[in-house]
Amino acid sequence: MPRAWSDYTAGEWARLRPLMHAIKTSRYRAVDAAYRRRPAVVGDVASIGARLAGNNALVTIAFADANAARWQIALVRHYVPNAVHVIADNSPTEEAAARLRHVCEAERALYVRLPKNPWTGKAPSRSHGIALNWVWHNLIRPHAPHAFGFIDDDLFPTAPDDPFAPLAAQDIFGQVRRIGERWFLWAGFCMYRFDRVAELPLDFGQDWFIGLDTGGGNWDPLYSRLDIATLREAETSFVPFKEGLPVADGPLQWCGSWLHEVGLMGRPELAEEKRATVERIITPHLAAALRPYVATEHAALG
Repeated sequence: MPRAWSDYTAGEWARLRPLMHAIKTSRYRAVDAAYRRRPAVVGDVASIGARLAGNNALVTIAFADANAARWQIALVRHYVPNAVHVIADNSPTEEAAARLRHVCEAERALYVRLPKNPWTGKAPSRSHGIALNWVWHNLIRPHAPHAFGFIDDDLFPTAPDDPFAPLAAQDIFGQVRRIGERWFLWAGFCMYRFDRVAELPLDFGQDWFIGLDTGGGNWDPLYSRLDIATLREAETSFVPFKEGLPVADGPLQWCGSWLHEVGLMGRPELAEEKRATVERIITPHLAAALRPYVATEHAALG
């Protein structure tokens, strides 16, 4: 929702900022509405949706990272077995999408290639938000899962977990981000009871004119109606990926037992070293995850 007219200062009115914000908001909504009507490039949405119906749906918005997808698929399968996991591919190029699709096919993961994103290369947060809205309108809302959640593509569980368990006592669960008096769930780890939000005009995009990043568009239809003091939040902390490094230069995030690489933050020249650290942390978990999977495959072949 745009800011209320009364929230603007006299100086902002003099610069016609309310009018500019209203025009931009209308444009963003029109782009979003047009995008959600476009079909998936790859993937049987109806078949995937049937798998979600009545179950817990966990959807990854993937972006050109085949290695992260391979790791996440294995770890979610092992540590979050009560979720139907879907990879929604928002990659910027066909080459990157082909690599992701190959991984998903090899791992027998559910995969859908989203339509070409109008914000790719222009606005990463808007690209993410419009992808989330496409999934909500085309995959989740029509097929009525018991609960659903979104996770980032570089987020890896490292212990058995049921991120949907808190929904037995509340409508939503995730990592809360506060901006002044407002708040929203981080779009990289957010869970919802479907029956409590199904009829709401949800918007997983930004509400940037009131300072809220991706997922903040749900402030008006959802979060503003909830008492945050009554909600259990996901525990979270940021740490440097190596000793002696300022957190801002190379952050890792823990959401409970989930490790987030935070791929878009930190010094670019340290990205490769940080990825190696993440791989080192999750390697023993991947070994545990793959053992029963390999054993099952051998038994099927025998």
